Amino acid sequence: MIDPLAEVVTLLQPRAQLSKVVSGAGAWRVRRSHAGQPFYCVVLEGASLLTISGRAPLPLAQGDFVLIPESHEFAMTSPLPPPAAADDPPPLPLADGAFRLGAADAPAETVLLVGHCTFDSPDAALLVSLLPQLIHIRGEQRLATLVQLVRDESRAKRPGRALVLSHLLEVLLIEALRSAAVTAGAPGLLRGLADERLAVALRRMHEDSARPWTVAQLAREAALSRSAFFERFSAAVGVAPMAYLLRWRMARAKQLLRRQASVAAVAEQVGYGSASAFSVAFTRYAGVTPTSWLRLR
Repeated sequence: MIDPLAEVVTLLQPRAQLSKVVSGAGAWRVRRSHAGQPFYCVVLEGASLLTISGRAPLPLAQGDFVLIPESHEFAMTSPLPPPAAADDPPPLPLADGAFRLGAADAPAETVLLVGHCTFDSPDAALLVSLLPQLIHIRGEQRLATLVQLVRDESRAKRPGRALVLSHLLEVLLIEALRSAAVTAGAPGLLRGLADERLAVALRRMHEDSARPWTVAQLAREAALSRSAFFERFSAAVGVAPMAYLLRWRMARAKQLLRRQASVAAVAEQVGYGSASAFSVAFTRYAGVTPTSWLRLR
């Protein structure tokens, strides 16, 4: 059985870029702007406050895990942050490779593991749009264990470090999304998978994306009427069923083109009757023909 969540994460091609331990004491704040860069944080000790542009501050406690698939402006502070107008001294490097925020000569009150990764997929923006803007998980020991493995591997200098980090990061991302799917609230793939009937239709689209699906056929798979399925899918996933299917077909098409598959072969594998029909759809979607897109890549 095809797992849509695992397929999306695999296509995203996550790659470890940065992981570091940061401790804080007293009142401290660090502000960052990483346009579109995935960010994650785990609270190893103490507590912190995460503020993302346009959202209310999120209190974080020991053991909490946060994943922002596409971060922009955000700030992390002590539970009682410094005044808004106060300066934010840069983190102080420590001898063990970690960093200190706030009072340098006081015992650490908060210890965080923070990191950034990259998504190497040529269609990362499309795939990220299917995920929640913020994932906050509390009390999941499996995630804490995975993060500890990422921390240990990132600080070691053993052979195969980059490969191990890449696989650990992919497992971490899947586990975080799987945990978030249980309580998914915002529209997106996770909320769709949390709905037992919609999950059937999503799996069928991923298992057989080349099939000429209609809304009525997908509704039957989900054991719903056509209108009920359309409304329920659109509300949960955030896009209409056929729009989701198109996004998934185009994401797969780009992956296949990168593997040097012919346009005709790609057209057949993603559900188009001819290379010309696929080229027209791809051009309308991507703004360039398949061959031009491949040259640009």
